[in-house]
Amino acid sequence: MSFSPLDFDEHALTAFADSVVGGGLGPEAMALIEQAGRLRDQPEAALRCLQEARRLAPRHPVPVIAVYRFHFYAHELALARAAGEDALALARFALGPDFGDGVPSEEATRHDAAVRFYLFTLKGLAYLNLRLGDWPQAWLMLGELRRLDPQDHVGGSLLLQVLERREAGEDPDTPLWQEGDPVRGWRPRS
Repeated sequence: MSFSPLDFDEHALTAFADSVVGGGLGPEAMALIEQAGRLRDQPEAALRCLQEARRLAPRHPVPVIAVYRFHFYAHELALARAAGEDALALARFALGPDFGDGVPSEEATRHDAAVRFYLFTLKGLAYLNLRLGDWPQAWLMLGELRRLDPQDHVGGSLLLQVLERREAGEDPDTPLWQEGDPVRGWRPRS
């Protein structure tokens, strides 16, 4: 079974795609996010603005993305991961309960905003789990990403190579690319 964006409510997917780039976000929530951007030198006040924007638009991805970015760039990786998990849940809700039962179509993986948002969020969570040293969660995220994106359109294979090298105890200073490695894409499973 192959996922096609037409398998779900087309209006809901279009609305989600629009919302990822800010569409449908109320002016009050947008103003709070913009205000948070102006308060970079006052992180507590900026975070309060972002939290209020999330309260005003709890199912809109833009406030969640803003909170994620806030924590990520503040090097608060555990908090960024929590926001990323919220973003993944939002994408999952937009895609419907059957998403993931099969591999998304090539068209969906390349062009459907909700599918790509989901895949890139998985990749981001894998990265955060790597940085946090949560190897089991990194494996889980990368395994799911590999299953849903077998052509590696979002570039998760690089993170898997990093994790595999860590697990093999390889010297982190050796070049990432070895002779015979694919330039892009998942390595064959051993």
